[in-house]
Amino acid sequence: MKNILTTALALLGLALVADAAMAQETADAAAAATGTGTGLKAIGGGIAAAFGAVGAGIGIGQIGGGAVQAIARQPEMAGTIGTNMIITAALVEGVALFAVVVGLLAIL
Repeated sequence: MKNILTTALALLGLALVADAAMAQETADAAAAATGTGTGLKAIGGGIAAAFGAVGAGIGIGQIGGGAVQAIARQPEMAGTIGTNMIITAALVEGVALFAVVVGLLAIL
């Protein structure tokens, strides 16, 4: 999951660097290359949002699998394990939502 988030952040940084490079060009060159800059921003933001969503899916899958194994070993702790699983899954979803929003904001 750490590698996925690192890659998503790197792609987001690439989109921002491409946008900064476009801003430094002259007005004529910027007008001619506007489509390319916008395309790179859109690709970078989309990839960042996708990696954030994929990372969340992997994380929640691991949380659910671990919870099922723990409940199978100690069925009497099912309530506590389930509560902790839901809280952790909500935190992972929060991070995923943040990654998707940041990725989409990079497009704008």
